[in-house]
Amino acid sequence: MNNDFVFVDEVAPGVRWDAKYATWDNFTGKPVDGYLANRIVGTRALSEALGCARDEAECHGLGLLLWDGYRPQRAVDSFIRWSREPEDGRTKPRHYPNIERSEMFELGYVAVKSGHTRGSTVDLTLYDLATGELAAMGTDHDLMDAVSHHDAEGIARTEASNRRRLRSIMESCGFESYDCEWWHYTLSDEPYPNTYFDFPIA
Repeated sequence: MNNDFVFVDEVAPGVRWDAKYATWDNFTGKPVDGYLANRIVGTRALSEALGCARDEAECHGLGLLLWDGYRPQRAVDSFIRWSREPEDGRTKPRHYPNIERSEMFELGYVAVKSGHTRGSTVDLTLYDLATGELAAMGTDHDLMDAVSHHDAEGIARTEASNRRRLRSIMESCGFESYDCEWWHYTLSDEPYPNTYFDFPIA
């Protein structure tokens, strides 16, 4: 692992994680190339900023649950190959019900060169510290649909409020949101803005 990359929980203890791409619970329906361990990795700068976000969330009785951080380029390459395979329908209803696999890239839900691969982007949500229940956000992680956009219509008031709270927490700690995905944030002052890494998560 690059010397400036760390396991996020070692720098920001108290965050929860469920590295979806290391499991069968993701839009490809199987563990993804490069994810050899269910851990979240990121730059030290990302991890320190997430420590700030953790503290800010705690002020509201909330915690952070991370789904993805650093993503090896080989994982992105496997997404591209998967998008060209025949549709089997296994994950379509949950993750991309209204588009085709091949449209994920042109619509901005998956990138050929992903900010995740630079090490300072994270996918995450909020949960209630008292109950452990995830905050209602209107969609699950990686639903590639307009309802996942920050300004989506048709979600409940509580869900919209929770999205705004997550955004406020993350922006106060130096992150920028992504319009198409309410869960996706990139560190504004990322240390490797032009470098795409490919070491595995192990």
